[in-house]
Amino acid sequence: MENKTSRRQNPPYHLLRNASYALDGLRDILRTESSFRIEVVLFVIFQAIAIFLPVTTVAKAVLSVSLFIPLLAELANSAIERAVDLVTQEFHEMAKRAKDAGSALVFMSFVTTIVIWGWVLYVEFLA
Repeated sequence: MENKTSRRQNPPYHLLRNASYALDGLRDILRTESSFRIEVVLFVIFQAIAIFLPVTTVAKAVLSVSLFIPLLAELANSAIERAVDLVTQEFHEMAKRAKDAGSALVFMSFVTTIVIWGWVLYVEFLA
């Protein structure tokens, strides 16, 4: 049975409070990360293309969902960079590796999205 101390250490889950933290994070990333803003613009452009392409509804859904992959990767990369910068502003090989891994995540997310789009468009128009 839980005692009062453990309940205070683990407060109940509050959906609205957690959603407000998420929105704060999105606002901050949009305000401070130019690469994320560029990716949002690309998201909007390619989302419009996906909507108007003469493909099946399932293909539209796959194309649309795939556009979130780079945005999610950029959020993770920004979190990695901020955590590393919090620990040290000096050059350190492990800090570089962490930041490079975050950049690789973003790069691979774009490759994945391009492959998904290529595959869907091939199946819809050439197969």
